[in-house]
Amino acid sequence: MAVSNGDRVKVHYEGRVEDGEVFDKSEEKPLEFTVGSGEIIPGFENAVLGMEEGQDKEVKIESQDAYGEKREDLVFEVSKEKLPDNIEPKVGMSLQTKDPNSGRAQIVRVAGVKDESIIIDANHPLAGHTLVFNIKLVGINN
Repeated sequence: MAVSNGDRVKVHYEGRVEDGEVFDKSEEKPLEFTVGSGEIIPGFENAVLGMEEGQDKEVKIESQDAYGEKREDLVFEVSKEKLPDNIEPKVGMSLQTKDPNSGRAQIVRVAGVKDESIIIDANHPLAGHTLVFNIKLVGINN
């Protein structure tokens, strides 16, 4: 039986960027999701369509079908005065802030540190990257 839209599937996977660096993988517990529900990135959902239980597959997912292109409008400068006193910003550090439009919490990364300000990058860390996944389908429930 092959996977189709609406099936609940379980997969083991390893995800890496094109240079080979692994960014995520399932360990003992497989990833479970409903195909076509939008729970995961579109390219990964499309990759499992048509797979059969026990099948292994390697798939390359372009950024537009993963976390999107990196957007320069999501990189901006913020005064250090807006940071809590107990935070010493460092490049690569993650910070939690509120989205000014929705009010929801979001995670941003410190992309640069200046004397009086910091550069914040609100893009997903994998935005702009082509991703490579090794996928093994371990279960299908329709």
